[in-house]
Amino acid sequence: MIVRDRPSGFRLFFIFRGSVLSQIWGVLVVNIVLATLVTFSHGDIYSHKITLTAIPFTLIGLPLAIFLGFRNNAAYDRYCEGRKLWGEIVLQSRNFSRQCLSLIEHTEPLKPGLGLNDVRVRMIYRAIAFSHALRHLLRNTEARTELKPLLVPNEWQQTGNTTNIPDYLMHQMGKDLRQCMNEKRVEGCLAATIDSTMSSMTAAAAACERIKSTPIPFSYTLMLHRTAYLYCFLLPFGLVDTIGFMTPFVVGIVAYTFFGLDALGDEIEEPFGNSPNDLALDAICRSIEINLRESIGDGHQLIPLAPVDYCLM
Repeated sequence: MIVRDRPSGFRLFFIFRGSVLSQIWGVLVVNIVLATLVTFSHGDIYSHKITLTAIPFTLIGLPLAIFLGFRNNAAYDRYCEGRKLWGEIVLQSRNFSRQCLSLIEHTEPLKPGLGLNDVRVRMIYRAIAFSHALRHLLRNTEARTELKPLLVPNEWQQTGNTTNIPDYLMHQMGKDLRQCMNEKRVEGCLAATIDSTMSSMTAAAAACERIKSTPIPFSYTLMLHRTAYLYCFLLPFGLVDTIGFMTPFVVGIVAYTFFGLDALGDEIEEPFGNSPNDLALDAICRSIEINLRESIGDGHQLIPLAPVDYCLM
């Protein structure tokens, strides 16, 4: 996620970090070179004049811009929903920690030295592991190394036998909660409150998986890709007789807009990746871990992640 103040004046034209220009510069250069060649040849190819007016480009450009805007709105809705879901995970993680500490009785006061032998500490650490595991699941990365200090040995070993670690951790949460009820350490009505919080975390995780596994229909994206490319590469032939030597400049601006919108939609369509404009899941998980560790008095050395070169991961 790019985190910076909005630049002003000419600085807007010289910012590269976070811009889609890094993704489209190749096709943009090709388009401008083509427009330059068309300008020098006045639209002639092997002595045959390619005659196009601005009318078809006007007719095509308006619906193309509308459809690009619609697709980008759909992609941004996915991005916003993903951020709201992770905000819900942050909220419910804090609620879960508070409920474990205040509703589950224990024969001894909470002591960090008891570690994972204390069911309250074990469940809170498991909630930390849940957020990290979900992040890795959404990014298709390896989670087990990061989870090892947060889980008891047999649980950590079992994570190697499951395809959905967050779901497995919630099942373990349920077993510990059931054990607390059997030992009369938490009343049934209070256990239901804790279980409701766990269910909310599971629902948010499942919704994140839905976003990841259900992209915008490929046929729709493909149609926009093709139309944008055809429009921009044919545009010089429609402008050269009208604006002459200014054709490459106008084509460059139009191509940057259309190719940029197309690339931006591709980037934010999948909000859980590692690109600069994706959600800062590392920072969110670090925040959850700091909050939950502090709730049990864990003397940690963690600090919130800060942007590096304006990029917060």
